[in-house]
Amino acid sequence: MRVDLFPANPDLNLLPCDGMVNDYGRVLSTLEADHFFSLLVHCVPWRNDEVVMYGKRIVTARKVAWYGDAGCSYTYSGTTKQAIPWSPELRGLKDRIENILGCTFNSCLANLYENGRQGMAWHSDDERSLGRHNTIASLSLGAERKFSFKHKTQNLTHSLILPHGGLLVMGGSTQAHWRHSLPPSARTMTPRINLTFRTILSQ
Repeated sequence: MRVDLFPANPDLNLLPCDGMVNDYGRVLSTLEADHFFSLLVHCVPWRNDEVVMYGKRIVTARKVAWYGDAGCSYTYSGTTKQAIPWSPELRGLKDRIENILGCTFNSCLANLYENGRQGMAWHSDDERSLGRHNTIASLSLGAERKFSFKHKTQNLTHSLILPHGGLLVMGGSTQAHWRHSLPPSARTMTPRINLTFRTILSQ
């Protein structure tokens, strides 16, 4: 599986078919990214995530927090999360990304990976509450990590490195046709925060 080391080009679709993924590269300066990482790692009420797999409730190593507009809940992997009100720093980041992309989001799933041993297995963000054609804006802070895509029915893969302060956007029918993962990395010893801005449909 190759890792894309070419410069970011937000006009280029990284997927060959059945969806759209755009790499905006670093949208925060190193100083800004350091600032927000330090704030979020200490101020977010991180909790270990809980998922239901094969009928069993499992507590994951990674930690999460769910932010959003009032009354915005999110159900995935057998669990439901009620949104925490936006903090000033998260609202500021949301506004900034909305200005870059020209769209709006009403929620954010924040993820904390404390080291490279923590990752995410293959999955799609295809819950009904997100709609079939949804846009997810993923902002990375902290350790650089590889991020991978795999088509659900064809032998197609793609990987890239997500940098500190980098923005990756998944849109169109990507979630319907592709899975994505954050593979573990034994060489990575430092933490990473991932902010995934989303739009939950009316509930």
